[in-house]
Amino acid sequence: MNAPLVQMSSVTKHFGARQVLDRLDWQVAPGQVIGLLGRNGAGKSTLLECMLGLREVDGGTVSMFGEDAAALSDGARARIGYVPQKSDLFDWLTPLQMLEYFQAMYPRWNKGKVEGLLSRWGFDPYKRNSPIKKLSGGEQQRLSIIRALAHDPDLLILDEPVSALDPVGRRDFLRELVDQVIERGTTVVFSTHILSDLERVAFDLAFLKDGRIALQGQTDALLEGARRVVAAPHALPAGRLQGELRRSYEGPLTSVIVQADYAQLAQLAGKPGVRIETLSLEDLFIEMTREG
Repeated sequence: MNAPLVQMSSVTKHFGARQVLDRLDWQVAPGQVIGLLGRNGAGKSTLLECMLGLREVDGGTVSMFGEDAAALSDGARARIGYVPQKSDLFDWLTPLQMLEYFQAMYPRWNKGKVEGLLSRWGFDPYKRNSPIKKLSGGEQQRLSIIRALAHDPDLLILDEPVSALDPVGRRDFLRELVDQVIERGTTVVFSTHILSDLERVAFDLAFLKDGRIALQGQTDALLEGARRVVAAPHALPAGRLQGELRRSYEGPLTSVIVQADYAQLAQLAGKPGVRIETLSLEDLFIEMTREG
């Protein structure tokens, strides 16, 4: 089995008295395409920044490509593409000047890809030679994505990459991600609140809650097996159900989220007062990230 590209072990991060990451363990294997999900403020951006060595952790270890993430070699850094949540472009430069600056840092810079993306994504000669600060938010986000894709990275980290894009821009980006990035075996970690986008591109999902990865698995398997069992307490067996993920109480009823054990569910479905519901990705997101 190939060694993980990313290994996070017992990672802890505080901001003042607030604990954002709590002894978090996580691995990202070569070729995985993982959608990272969590509520606003759950710590997704902090997790990704710690993964990349952009934030110092308070405890635990992080490695990428077998190296300490806080002291990556130039060769390892050249294998990473990163689109931050907030644009970090040099906005006094023009797009062409900015791309030429970064080209010098990456031996695998793909000029043909850059030219193709600039043309397809609406960067005419005027926009290519105008200061970045004069571009719209969506255009700046497209430019940030082009910079991240230009050197054909082995690991692509995307933190809310389409938040400023309109539906056409999101469609174009997702097509590029699927056709030109995922198809070549690039490992991708993709944080977004647009669940429909994740369903289109993410093979795996990871849910961040209370500073830890609460659930991870293949997207199709998670959605195919996720069920909500709603019943009066006396209709449920003692103890936890097989595959139980979360239990809550809705007035006199108990609601249990499970990864389906079909034999068990068949037995429960035959009892009076038991209701079994399938879950959409939105349902699963709400249940797995709910407070309490």
